[in-house]
Amino acid sequence: METNRERARTVLVAGVRGLGLAIVSLGGSLTLFVLGVVSLVLVPFGVGLITTPWVLAGVRAHADRRRLLASQWCGVRIPPAYRPVPPGARPWTRTLHLLRDPATWRDLRWLPVDMVAGFVTALVPAALVFYPLEGFALAFGLWRVFTDGTYVGWWYGFVPVSGQGSALLAGLLGVGILVASYFLTPALLRVHFLLTRSLLAPGQGELAERVRVLTETRRDAVDGSAAELRRIERDLHDGAQARLVAMGMDLGTIEALLEKNPAKARELLARARQSSAEALDELRDLVRGIHPPVLAERGLGDAVRALALRMPVPTEASAELGGGRADAPVESAAYFAVSEVLTNAVKHSGADRIWVDMRYVDGALRVSVTDNGRGGAVVGGGSGLSGVERRLGTFDGVLAVSSPAGGPTMVTMEIPCVLS
Repeated sequence: METNRERARTVLVAGVRGLGLAIVSLGGSLTLFVLGVVSLVLVPFGVGLITTPWVLAGVRAHADRRRLLASQWCGVRIPPAYRPVPPGARPWTRTLHLLRDPATWRDLRWLPVDMVAGFVTALVPAALVFYPLEGFALAFGLWRVFTDGTYVGWWYGFVPVSGQGSALLAGLLGVGILVASYFLTPALLRVHFLLTRSLLAPGQGELAERVRVLTETRRDAVDGSAAELRRIERDLHDGAQARLVAMGMDLGTIEALLEKNPAKARELLARARQSSAEALDELRDLVRGIHPPVLAERGLGDAVRALALRMPVPTEASAELGGGRADAPVESAAYFAVSEVLTNAVKHSGADRIWVDMRYVDGALRVSVTDNGRGGAVVGGGSGLSGVERRLGTFDGVLAVSSPAGGPTMVTMEIPCVLS
């Protein structure tokens, strides 16, 4: 049962979040909408062929960020349904591919609604929390700090303030608004995200498209599994198997020399022992690459902590998974996704600190990897993040990247699942 203090904190947080969303809805959506329209107009002139993919990538990142906040803050899930962009496509092909995607036009239709209706639905919960402060300032005479000491033309809500008596009425109205915010603010913030879902969620036709996308990601996963099996076969053949064959030959020679040349037999025996140790190390590395033992034995949290300890850059990992575990395929996908993101951060970000945060919230496993590097990370263009996105897509998961120039970079992964 939520206590009064917890409820008050929830209301205050919802008000602050609403204020932030109102600013982003008005400023961010307006900017991206203008850029999108200008870029599309310039497509026939050739300039738009270069700018449109970048602008639409920003629009998608903006929409994905709102999807993530909807799930984190209010438990409103908004599934994406973007068609995967072919890697290495030419600008013209890439632009046409994006413009043929129904999700692109859905995002563009959402932007003007978000900067008007979205702005209002985000501002209302913020106003319920903060507007009473003005009423209290009027009631306690703090208005004198901001005026010349008169109430001329001052209205608070529907109350015309003309003296101390009407100022007290304004304060009473502020109390009423504050009481209303106690009960309404979190629900009104959820209305904002429900409006967002009504515009961003795919329709029936797009759900069919989503099925097609999932089919493609699963085909990619099957192809990836086949390639992984070929890699394992090659590693076994060229590594551990070759060492074991050589060790068998050495043991045969040792058996023949044991009585004739004991010194040589001891030398070969030492070499065979060394070969067996190296073969064992290679097998352990191979098994760790397929499915780390610590992942199977201790779960995702401890496996990622162990992975963090092996990073050349200081890495902190925290996990709040409620004491449960996801299915083994989900844990494996999350583990290797985190591994790939950490590898990218170490190789390309120039960071000297990395943080990994794992949580289970609202029926989804959410993992955030943040570094303090130079930023500029993008999904696509053959980057490792594209592979991570495909890996998560197999489980209907999503990937969101926030990486402004100069950093920091935050990669957030979310996979719907149930913990045992």
